[in-house]
Amino acid sequence: MYSLRSATARGARSSIFTKCLYLQSPSAFRTFSHLSKPTLLPPRQLPPISCLPILTSRPYGTKSSADTLIETITDQYSTARDEFEIAAEETEKKTVYAADDRAAARDELDKLKGMYEDALRGSDGEEIKGRIGQRIRELDNAVRAMEESTLEH
Repeated sequence: MYSLRSATARGARSSIFTKCLYLQSPSAFRTFSHLSKPTLLPPRQLPPISCLPILTSRPYGTKSSADTLIETITDQYSTARDEFEIAAEETEKKTVYAADDRAAARDELDKLKGMYEDALRGSDGEEIKGRIGQRIRELDNAVRAMEESTLEH
């Protein structure tokens, strides 16, 4: 093999390598003749079974039942949020469709709240409440405020 580096540069690299190996552990520096001889390693000491953690989690590739419920509720939340935005825009413009759009927003919000309440009664209620409860309360308050503002005018 032909190299453009000088012989001293190639030698310097190997000498640095051998020095590092030697500094780490003098017994780690061996010639190739030692590697060809079979050696027995000491048996690996394992901790007693009582010290090992008990796996109570699920594999990373699977969804929990809470994830599936949250996905369904999030889809309904998106629909309700879209209806609210349309209703708010139509109410602001005071179009003839505003009342129907507000009713549609209220219907979608009621469906969302029903799904959410059903999910809270399940075994994953606390997780669901913590992950999406705030968004649902905010949307509920926004729809209520929009409906109250139309009653005042």
